[in-house]
Amino acid sequence: MTAGPASATRPHNRKQLIVEAAGQVFSERGYHAASMEEIAAGVGISAAALYRHFPNKYALFAECAEVMVDRLVLALREAPSAASLRDVFAAVTRVTVAHRASGGLYRWEARYLEAADRRRLRAKFEQVVERVTELVAGEFPLPEARLRAVAALGAIGSITMHHTSIAQRRIEDLLLGSALHVASTDPSAAAGSARLVEPPASPVPRTRRAQILAAAVPLFARDGFATVTNAQIAQAVGLAPSAIYRHYPGKVDILVAACLQAAGLLAQAVEQSLEHAAGPRAAVEALAAAYVAYKFEHDALNSVAEAEIAGLPDDLKRPLILAQREHIAIWEQQLRGVRPELDARQARLLVHAGFGVVVEAGRALRWENTPGHRDAVTALVIGALTL
Repeated sequence: MTAGPASATRPHNRKQLIVEAAGQVFSERGYHAASMEEIAAGVGISAAALYRHFPNKYALFAECAEVMVDRLVLALREAPSAASLRDVFAAVTRVTVAHRASGGLYRWEARYLEAADRRRLRAKFEQVVERVTELVAGEFPLPEARLRAVAALGAIGSITMHHTSIAQRRIEDLLLGSALHVASTDPSAAAGSARLVEPPASPVPRTRRAQILAAAVPLFARDGFATVTNAQIAQAVGLAPSAIYRHYPGKVDILVAACLQAAGLLAQAVEQSLEHAAGPRAAVEALAAAYVAYKFEHDALNSVAEAEIAGLPDDLKRPLILAQREHIAIWEQQLRGVRPELDARQARLLVHAGFGVVVEAGRALRWENTPGHRDAVTALVIGALTL
């Protein structure tokens, strides 16, 4: 009996193809919203065939996370011991850009890893950070070498969080330049900017609906929307679980309210920052200071909005995506006023690099909301824009 066509054409790298497809689905839809059937369809195999390679969705998810970090570690191991910071950043950038579709699961979805897997992943990524920190400190002997290293890696990693389409070589050049500027930025360069910006405060939860939202946000931020139950939210407010439904039809409506609140606070911060800015450069610097202030002041709310929006139904997601685009368009316009040689997509890519700096630098600083931390991160964001 001869083998069928499917057997004859089965690729030798099927497991690799599965991991690539799964990484993209996990990045775009989130761990809980992704299904094995969807991943299998992306590879062109049945779900049963997929289970022959991975016993369950978690095993596949953990493999995806491991593979991406291993690629970064390997890129650094293959770099000569005498490699410059530019060489190392170029290697990291090539790997990240080549796998941008599957790399986004790190930023938010890695929290769903089990503790042992998370520790192993963190230890591997620490190898990358240590190598980069050593080079940053050697080539740019300024304060906060580790913070600058992490922020520069955040600029590079930002490419996994959006879909701006530019030629791959141009993406690599822009991200490399951005990372090098971040690494060479003195974190004290924006000293005093925090005192010029007062981020909008969260509304005081005076109604039961607002109290439910205020209780749900930290739970979503800590444990992920999919794993938090209405019973947990109700307990945090001191209600019976059934009482939640008098204020929100479902848990997803609480998430939508959180995302809308985040978008509203950010829009308010932008409006205030540009009110007295004289010229494009001042506007970009004001936007950077305001965005950093917003992120540090509302880190839990913002992390929920950024991490969970992908899992929302399209009709609920649409106005939130529109608000994001409008926000980025403001940055693009002001940045191109300072750097007219950039086209819209190039400016957008650098704006996202700045956002990546805030995420990784903020995490490194544990989101401790002090004027010094906000000044330092603001300076690094401005560096990412290569002003």
